Amino acid sequence: MTGDVFSSHRCDCGDQLHEAMKLISERGVGAILYLRQEGRGIGLKNKLFAYQLQETGMDTYDANLALGFEPDERTYQFAVEMLKKMGIKRIELLTNNPEKVTQLSEQGIEVVERVPLEIPPEKENYKYLQTKKTKFHHLLSI
Repeated sequence: MTGDVFSSHRCDCGDQLHEAMKLISERGVGAILYLRQEGRGIGLKNKLFAYQLQETGMDTYDANLALGFEPDERTYQFAVEMLKKMGIKRIELLTNNPEKVTQLSEQGIEVVERVPLEIPPEKENYKYLQTKKTKFHHLLSI
């Protein structure tokens, strides 16, 4: 919500959403499954607490740990259920997150291609993107 709705540059979420819509539109086929997973699954209120910790120098990974959460609480079970209900068993997935590919594959959705969705860093999110790359193992070139 903070990136998608309020255009926050603390993350790359809003820009990724807009780029995904553009790529799908250009291709003429595709879908966006919008999952409510604010703050890597900790919810909006806790994400704001994590932001406070980040103001003291923590990164998003350590802030979630400090709040008593896993670094990333998200699961993709609901996405799998939606895809299966639509009869979709094979996808090309716009993501930089290898965990997303793994979870979907383990739950019966064949990811035939992972399509990178990199957004050039902003001054406000460079450290965030570095954390995604080094601690969350996202496939980023920064």
